[in-house]
Amino acid sequence: MAKKDSGAPACALDYAFRRIGGKHKARILWYIFKADNVLRYGEIKKKIDNITSKMLTQTLRELEEDNLIIRKVYPEVPPKVEYSLSETGKELIPFFKHLGEWAREKMNKEDIV
Repeated sequence: MAKKDSGAPACALDYAFRRIGGKHKARILWYIFKADNVLRYGEIKKKIDNITSKMLTQTLRELEEDNLIIRKVYPEVPPKVEYSLSETGKELIPFFKHLGEWAREKMNKEDIV
């Protein structure tokens, strides 16, 4: 019997959630989208409550490694770094919009809003 690779995704949803799951990834992608597809590190940090610099840096690196965002460094002093959505990242936006609509509907039914 072949041993299953524990690093390989178990299914398509596992693959997807490994890329956008977690506490901050989807929100970072959404905030970049809402900011006309460009945000700087400090702007992202201001939008996300209670995220450490270390966690934000790690999350941005993971999003970049997964080809969901593009990191552009300008040769300036002090360094200027901008983050934008890649084409792959942009493909997720309709799903986030749908998820937001679903959440608003459920929140309204539960009188959360």
